[in-house]
Amino acid sequence: MDIFKGQGVIEFSKSFQTELDCKKYLAEIKWKDGYTCRKCGHKGSQIRKDYARTCNKCSDTESAGADTMFHKLKFGLLKAFHICFEMSTSTKGLSAMYVAKRCEINRKTAMNFMHKVREAMKSSENHPMQGEVHVDEFVVGGQEAGHTGRSYGGNKKKVVCAVELTEEGKVKRFYALKIRDFSAKSLRPIFDQHIDKEAQVVTDKWKGYRPIAKDYTIKQISSELGLNFKAIHTMIHQVKSWLRTTYSWVSKRHIERYLSEFSYRINRSQNKDTIFNNLIIRMVKADKMYISNMI
Repeated sequence: MDIFKGQGVIEFSKSFQTELDCKKYLAEIKWKDGYTCRKCGHKGSQIRKDYARTCNKCSDTESAGADTMFHKLKFGLLKAFHICFEMSTSTKGLSAMYVAKRCEINRKTAMNFMHKVREAMKSSENHPMQGEVHVDEFVVGGQEAGHTGRSYGGNKKKVVCAVELTEEGKVKRFYALKIRDFSAKSLRPIFDQHIDKEAQVVTDKWKGYRPIAKDYTIKQISSELGLNFKAIHTMIHQVKSWLRTTYSWVSKRHIERYLSEFSYRINRSQNKDTIFNNLIIRMVKADKMYISNMI
């Protein structure tokens, strides 16, 4: 198949002008390795006008978007493709209100579909960070009386993040996870999910990292007001600024999805030409998702 490459809106609009263009693209991804009937397992089929497949044995007809994240889409594939394109190629986030107006759909509908896209943007966790990795924590939210520093209370959203650095000290990859508190138990998942055990991890002197040092090579140094962690503090500033300026409010329930979106774009900043195609492949390979599963 000819995959879509580029970030240009005009070129994108030329490639996807109708619903059929989108269905064809999904069908080519979905059945790239051949068709297998979802009911009887038969491999023979007929291709319909809308690129659906009908099994030659049991006559089951499966649409290109069935059992993917485009399953039973209510507002059309063309609009869904535009949302995916904007979310993946934009350097900034998009609010549900903005997307709703642009695509002429309900705000809640836009928000729910955008959360589906963010789910597809989650890391596969198949490529752990290597080399020098910096880890730090931060909070999202305004000041709260009586809750300063690494406070265990309050309504602020707590996050731990990790940055893989190049030999020149620049950001190579970034991941972030929502955490309940700043204990070793809460900090541990980002190590297990995203950091190779051979990596050289650098953190500040927070005691929560000490138990994790039994399984990982961790060097703890003084932060010096962020001077020793310039790269990761720059990323933290970008995340917080992005959340604050794009969205009026981010709930604890959804913040990890927003973090996945931010990480997805950052980690593929060198491959922007194919980022849209990568996202569509992820959404086709993912299981169908209902609104009730997203709450």
